[in-house]
Amino acid sequence: MAFRIDDMDRKILGELQRDAGQSLDEIAKNVGSSKTPVWNRIRKMKEAGIIGQQTVLLDAEALGFEATFFVLIRTSEHEADWQNKFLAALRDRPEVQEAHRLAGDIDYILKVRVKNARAYDVFYQALISEVKIHNVTALLSMEELKSTVSLPL
Repeated sequence: MAFRIDDMDRKILGELQRDAGQSLDEIAKNVGSSKTPVWNRIRKMKEAGIIGQQTVLLDAEALGFEATFFVLIRTSEHEADWQNKFLAALRDRPEVQEAHRLAGDIDYILKVRVKNARAYDVFYQALISEVKIHNVTALLSMEELKSTVSLPL
């Protein structure tokens, strides 16, 4: 049976998405409940897999990662062996923040965060030396207008 969330769970999840570092007391106060029921609900949502890994968001530009590239990949290879090799190459590269397999003319899109264009070229050269790729198009993001990991609850 699937775990069903209610309005209180949504409020708690909203608070966690806003700031997972706040205390249980703060979350409980913000959702209009007490600490123990909130803790129990969080525990149950973790057990159900609704709440996953908790982490910290870093400021990429403050750390010198000033370039974001969206990399469109077309391949003529679709065998399991090629896909496994490609996935391994992506997993080995921390610059790849996201990777998606697509429907349509483009097979994959990657979000690659690097310090500058030269660092992107190093990434690109390493990737194509490991995996046969038919066509690669890199698009440099000029400005990030919106970025969120929050879900619209």
